[in-house]
Amino acid sequence: MEHMEGLCVTGCEQCPELVDSRSRIVNGVGPDDADLLFLGEAPGAKEDEGGEPFVGRSGSVLDDALREAGLARADVRITNCVRCRPPDNRDPTSDELSNCRGYLARELELVDPELIVTLGKVPSQHLLDRGVAITNESGSVVDARVGDASYRVLLSVHPAATLYDRSQREGFFETIARAADLSGLADSSDGQASLGDF
Repeated sequence: MEHMEGLCVTGCEQCPELVDSRSRIVNGVGPDDADLLFLGEAPGAKEDEGGEPFVGRSGSVLDDALREAGLARADVRITNCVRCRPPDNRDPTSDELSNCRGYLARELELVDPELIVTLGKVPSQHLLDRGVAITNESGSVVDARVGDASYRVLLSVHPAATLYDRSQREGFFETIARAADLSGLADSSDGQASLGDF
């Protein structure tokens, strides 16, 4: 982990194609002791440009869902499986995912969240190490081992899915509300109606 200082990766060159396509390494953002951590796949063009995960259109959907659950982006940690933008926004390869996995394991170990929410198929499959039919499995809670630790994981569709298919929006918002509940963050909001035992 010679390229990692605290939660930040600096100057890693393990994936030649990603080194060529990135303009910077995009590290996670949010509190370093967050109870709730969102895990995406890899930075896109906007993220690469701004140096922050989940900005742009899918980031706005995530922000809206957090707000509706009584949370702000500043309350949660947001990070990606892979910290560099793949060329043409392709999915990261299995080699790229495994090259970056040590950084992710270290970040999870340091943050030690109560709950991880995987945003989309790639991070879900990466954490669980199996195929995931994300549309069907969205909303389910499972345990996943990363490094030496085990974490509670809530599977979710990617916020971008709600932009292409409006019918996914309600389910995504419900999943984020459930994440607020399960991580214990919902209790601290100003008496917003919780979804009970949803």
